[in-house]
Parts: sequence; C-alpha cells; structure tokens
Amino acid sequence: MSNQKGKQSGGGKGKKASKPGPESKGDEVLQAVVLTDSFQDRFKPLTVDTPRCLLPLANVPLVEYTLEYLAMNGVQEVYMYCGPHAEKVEAYIARSRWAPGSKTTPFSVLQFVRVSDANSVGDILRDLDKRSLIAGDFILVHGDLVSNIPLQGILEAHRKRRLENADNIMTIVLKSGGAAPHRTKAPGITPVFVVDTKTKRCLHYDEVNPLQSDHYTVLDPTIIDELSADFEIRADLIDPSIDICTPAALALWSDSFDYELPRRNFLNGVLKDWELNGKSIYAEIVDEGYAARAVNLPMYESISRDMLGRWSFPFVPDCNIFPGQAYEFTRGGNYLELDVTFGPGATIAGSVIARRTSVGDGSVVRNSMIGKNVTIGKNVTITDSFIWDGTTIGDNTIITRSLLAGSGSSIGSDCTVEEGSVVSFGVITGDKITIPKDSLISKVNSAGAHVAPDTQLLGPTAQGAPFVDPELDELDPRDPSILQRRLLYTLADLSLSTSTISTLSSDIEDDSRPTTPSGPTRSRLSSFASDDSLSRSTFHADAVNGLLDALRDPTGDWDSAKMEFLGLRLANDASEGAVRKAVASAFALRAAELLDSGLEPSKAAESALRGRKGVSKFIEEVGVGSGEADQVEFAICLQRSLAGIRGLEGPRAGLLLAALFQQLYDMEILEEEGILMWWGDERAEGGNMGVLREKVKALVEWLENAEEEDDESDSDDDE
Repeated sequence: MSNQKGKQSGGGKGKKASKPGPESKGDEVLQAVVLTDSFQDRFKPLTVDTPRCLLPLANVPLVEYTLEYLAMNGVQEVYMYCGPHAEKVEAYIARSRWAPGSKTTPFSVLQFVRVSDANSVGDILRDLDKRSLIAGDFILVHGDLVSNIPLQGILEAHRKRRLENADNIMTIVLKSGGAAPHRTKAPGITPVFVVDTKTKRCLHYDEVNPLQSDHYTVLDPTIIDELSADFEIRADLIDPSIDICTPAALALWSDSFDYELPRRNFLNGVLKDWELNGKSIYAEIVDEGYAARAVNLPMYESISRDMLGRWSFPFVPDCNIFPGQAYEFTRGGNYLELDVTFGPGATIAGSVIARRTSVGDGSVVRNSMIGKNVTIGKNVTITDSFIWDGTTIGDNTIITRSLLAGSGSSIGSDCTVEEGSVVSFGVITGDKITIPKDSLISKVNSAGAHVAPDTQLLGPTAQGAPFVDPELDELDPRDPSILQRRLLYTLADLSLSTSTISTLSSDIEDDSRPTTPSGPTRSRLSSFASDDSLSRSTFHADAVNGLLDALRDPTGDWDSAKMEFLGLRLANDASEGAVRKAVASAFALRAAELLDSGLEPSKAAESALRGRKGVSKFIEEVGVGSGEADQVEFAICLQRSLAGIRGLEGPRAGLLLAALFQQLYDMEILEEEGILMWWGDERAEGGNMGVLREKVKALVEWLENAEEEDDESDSDDDE
C-alpha cells in the first residue's frame, strides 16, 4: 500500500478540500458523464430496492465521492445516466448541494438522462451519441468512483494528442498498484494492458481470471512490429474506469452495436481492429494518488479499509468535506462524530462511528464503520464490520467481518453473525441464533416481493430469509463475477489447481487470427514477469505452444515434436487431464486459424487433424486415451477451447466443433457412444458451451438414427 498513500496527513484533524478545482482553458467547457448503473449488480440483495450509488461508504452515499471528484477537477457540465430506481437518485440529488439551481452547486449543468431500453453500458453510450449532448472532450466515470487523482495534466496531454491527430480518440487513466498483492486490485479479474513506453499508446487489452479454461493474452506481432519497438505488459494496474473521450469515441460505439462492456468489448475490439478503424487510445499510468471503484462487495470493503488508513485523503471522515459531517480524529485511530455515547468499559479501536449512536457497557468495536442512530447493546463484540444507519444489536452478540444494512434491522441478544454475512435492510432476528458464514439474508426476493420468514434459521419473531439470486443460475460457470458476489473473495471452494490458474503468454494464440511466431517481441517485462501467478513457465503454455508450432510447419519433424511434448509432460509431472486439455487446445486453435484463413469448417477440421502423418495416432494415444469416458473428457476439452477463443463467434465455433467431431468419428478416435455420452453430459450445456453444442445436434441425430437402424437390422437377423 505504500505506493498509494500520496499526499496526506499522518493523523489528527484534516482540512476541508479547496475548491473549485482547475478550470478548463479558454471557452472549452469540461463535461462529464456519470453512469450510475453498470448492469452487473454484485451488491444483491442490498440493491433490490436501493440504487447502488446511494449505498453508504464511510456513512456517505457513494455518488457523493464521484461528484466531488468531478467538481475538484473543474467539471462544469454533468450528465447522469441512471438505471433501476432512477427516481430515487433524482430525488436524492434534488435535495442535495448538487441540485441544479442550488447556490452551492459547482456545476452549471446537471442533467439526468433516462434510457428505458438500455441493457448494457454500450446501449447507454450509443444513446448518448444520438442525443448530441456532448460537444467536445468529456470525462466518463461511474457513480461508485473514489479518487483523488488530479486530471489537469492528463487532460492537457489528451488535448495535445487530439490536436495532433483527430484519430486519437481516448485516454484511459490507470493507477499503478505494484507487483505485490494489493487489496484494491479488482478481485477475480486481472486486467492486462500492453502500453508503448514512449508514446503511452495502448496497444492491447485483455483480461484473465481463474475460472476461464485458458489463461493467456495474445499479442498480434503486426501491432508490435508496426507500432512499437519498446513496450511493456502490465498486469499490476488498478483500473478505476476513468476515461477521457472525444465524440469520435461515441461514434465508434454507435458503429459497433454489439459492444456491451467498455473494456472487454470496446477497448479490446478497437485495439484489435486498429488497422481497420485507424483509431488510437492512450493510457496514462499514475503512480501517486488514489483511485478505485466500489463495484462489488470485496472492493467496497477494500476502499473502506483504505479510508480508515487515510490512503484516500482528502476523502477521509475527519476532513468533513460532505455537508452535515462533524467527525474528529481521536486517539486509537477513531473517527467519532457528535452525540456518540459509550457505556463503562466500552472499547473502540480504528473505527468510524457516526452521530446519535450508543455503544453499551463492556462492548468492543474494532476496525469497523458504524452509521447513525445505531444501538449496540452490552458486551457486544464487532470486528471488521459495517453497520449502517438505524441498526439495533442485542447484548452479548458477536459480529465478525459482516455487513448489517440497517433501516430497522435488528440482531437479537446472544447471537453470532459469522464472517462474510450480509444482512439486508429491515431484517429482524430472534435471540440466540447463528447466521452462518457467507450468508445473504433479506426480507425481499430478487423481484422486491416480501419473502416468508425463515423462523428455523432466524428465530420465531424473524423477518427475513436466505436470499436466492436467480441470475447466478444463468451465468456462465467461467464468469468471474461469480467470485465477486459475496463479501469474502475466495477460491477455496472451487478446487482450482495451480495449472488452472496458469499463464499469460504473447506466444500462444487465443484468438481466431493466425499468428506467425517471430521470436521474442517483448522488450520490457518487469511488471509482468514479477507476478508469480502469471508465470509463463507452465506446462500448458509450453505444451500448446510447441504443438502449434509443429502443426503450422508442414515440413517439420512431427515425431520430434511428439517426443518434446512427452518430455515436457514428464518434466512437469503433468496429469492426464492437463495433457488432454493441452492437446485439445492446440488442435482447436489450429483449426480456428485455418477457418480464419478462409477454409470451410469441414476443410479446416480436416487440415488440422489429418494434415500431418502420425497426428491421428498422437491424438488417440496421448490426447484421448482408451475408454468412452476418456472420449467424453476430450470432447469437453475441445468444446471449451473453441468456446474460449476470442473473435470466434459462437455459431462459427459450433460449426467448427461439429466438423472436428465428424473428422474424429471418421478417424475412429471418437466413437458413437463417446459422442452420445458427451451430448448427455451437463458440462456441455449452458452459456457459450450450449451455443456450440447446438451445432452438433445434426451429427448426434444422425448417430442416433444409425443406431436405431442397426438395432432393427439386428432384430430382423435374429428373427
């Protein structure tokens, strides 16, 4: 954390931040767009009836930090796009200092924009382009941003680049997080940026997460050869989603109607298609200051801890930036407001406690944030937790690393709330109950309707029950947001091996584009290579790379490649599953390359599997093995590999999978029973896997009909 403290006081009372911030030069009006809905709600059940941007962070609504940051940087016009519960956001702003026409607002314009049919950030930005509200450069942020990074110098550099070339459409602001583990890095997702060290041009973007089948980022050699001789791969950056954009960036969103996400779709797509669209995007990497988004519960907890540690200065409680605050920084690292009362023997350490809150005799509060009008009974222990306004806690209760949302919530006496629990608004429990670890408890379901109380879990007078989110059933099992929907971020329950969370490599093709190996292309890898979890020296990376090289070279010695593969397996003590996955990945990627070169799916599959003498025997003996169960596992690996290739649309990938299965069947590597067993395996269904599976339906039906005809023929022979 030492690299993120920036300018701040070490303790004692803070001072109010000076404002307004730097003003835009000349007649150019600095505009900002605030997105209060990311369409990826990872705060349920807290956000069923409450907009996320109004959830309290250190007892202040999240959107306050975002608007204050814009005001400090001289923004004059703000356009807010609100998703669900837009009326509540508008009502809050209308009675705040940000209200249009208020004497205290620093903005000349604050306008709400509603889009009834928006299902993604892309839909919102395409709508913004149609409305022509933006006249020049603008800052794009989300309503959960907490940052103190000054933008004046970054804006000047952006404008200079834009004046030099109108195709320089965007600058993204990134915060260096260091190579060591860092709690403010996005949990579950590692963003990977490739940046020209001289020009700051962003050359490539990718994401890796522990749930995806393959873990590489693929660098197109033509990008490096033509655009940069000196670049670095950065997997150590914090991305707070602060973007400085031109209207041309909005136009590009409109031209690409299928883009939904700003990074995974837009940034990745624009950088990959740089030759076609001619647009350039730059990255300003900041070493000092603070920037993070409370985009999910683990990040909410991390930012709260940073505030207690004063890393986010001046956004710390005792600066009293926000109206109505009156915190004082006291002994023990506490931030206490007026009218807080303590019983005899009460102990407070490293905590924030708002006004009109009482702490009973002998109670202990450590490293926690307590809201207004909270009643804490006698001999209560609260550790590493968040207690929001209006919560009541009975005597002798223990709460550990949990969130209680308040608004009438009540935890009885002699209760235990185990770590990771989230108790939503208005939940009431009886006495002597235990809320298990990592629980979500709510009075309402995902549709906002009241649920029947679970009296067995919460007691006879309970109001509330375990919350069930139906969206989880619809998610792809590899979606990293699954890891971000609880207060505790952990991989312990997923049984992931170290080979699953493996590598990042510019040598392995993870796209549908053919790539010609051209030797080492990286000149600076310090930030990248320092992350042990992204080490390139893994079996999967080296195995797939070696097989691909051999498959691409029609005149090479396949027997030598086979021996090298088997030697690599022995050196790494690779399991049968790891070997099967590597073989399937290599042939899937080779077939995708051939498909992208213009071959029909059937020809691409045939060339990949039959183009070299000895390949079929290698697949059968090394990749598949013996038995129908092994055939099913290989088929699943082949399907997953094709589903994970970026740029290969689901329907095309499905046609290629069907062609590969047909070839493998003709080669007697996949037998009829193996394919039919794969068809009935639930792992082959759902999400992207299901899209590919449907394209194999015709082959499966043909096999089933053939089996029926054989049965009838056998029956006739018997008669």
